[in-house]
Amino acid sequence: MFKTQIMTLLCLCMSWALTAEAQEVQYSSQPLDACLQSATTALEEQGCIGLASQVCQSANDLGGTTVGMVACGSKEAEFWDKKLNEIYGSLVKKAEASDREMKEIGATVPQILPALRDMQRAWITYRDRTCDYEYSQWGGGTGGGPAIVACQSRMTALQYIYLKHSWPFDN
Repeated sequence: MFKTQIMTLLCLCMSWALTAEAQEVQYSSQPLDACLQSATTALEEQGCIGLASQVCQSANDLGGTTVGMVACGSKEAEFWDKKLNEIYGSLVKKAEASDREMKEIGATVPQILPALRDMQRAWITYRDRTCDYEYSQWGGGTGGGPAIVACQSRMTALQYIYLKHSWPFDN
């Protein structure tokens, strides 16, 4: 009994140490920034997805491990989430201004802001269910963590790219 408890404690300590070390991975969004700046189309921007995570994994000793893949993937997911929140905020302002203008001139057109919010809420549910599905395919195995992080990063990046190109008056 005592031996089992010691082994459990040892495993937990090793897990915490690996997690702490993985959180300090060498990560840079520079490869993503450079790729996005050089991209001229949405399709080229899609080619940037996963780039920083791959560079991070190559640059770190734990990069090829489950812990390293999750740490690097999570950093890139944070990058895309920030970009998505920025573009969504920008579109909310544009939608508010457009809806206000249409109301002022008495136009009877559908409002953009409620449609944008409904779409984004539905997308969040879609992203979560899609990534749950991808995670479930790993049957609780160690690949599940990297799979769900990669899925959320990819889906968030694709939504950012979609929203970035969705306002018809900017193109």
